[in-house]
Amino acid sequence: MSESFTFTVLGKPAPQGSKRHVGKGILLESSKRCKPWRQDVRHTALQLLPNGWRAMMDKPIMVSITFVFARPKGHYRTNGELKAKAPRHCTARIGDTDKLCRSVLDALSGAVFSDDSQVINLSAEKRYATRNEQPSAIITIAAIS
Repeated sequence: MSESFTFTVLGKPAPQGSKRHVGKGILLESSKRCKPWRQDVRHTALQLLPNGWRAMMDKPIMVSITFVFARPKGHYRTNGELKAKAPRHCTARIGDTDKLCRSVLDALSGAVFSDDSQVINLSAEKRYATRNEQPSAIITIAAIS
């Protein structure tokens, strides 16, 4: 048996990647977009947390994330239509899937589950937005009883 919920975080997903050392043992995130993105993920999740979810905080967790990115202009014809051979999935330098997931899981730790070590299954996909979509992350969380 599982309890689950799905929510969408609007905005360009930001990877949590390398850290840079600034001295005296202090490490800062290299990406300036990471902290605001994690705040958006956490805020949206907390706003949409189902009633009674707190009882699920210490359960094993399954997470599914679809990262949606804007298409490059090169995917379109001059008339604005999508080219026939435009790819569906992102393989360009948008962000490593594992680093994108890391930023989301760290944002959700302590808010939707106690710690990201509870995640027993993680599924992630990077794709380009369809005509009516905007950049976002579509996140499904399931607690396993």
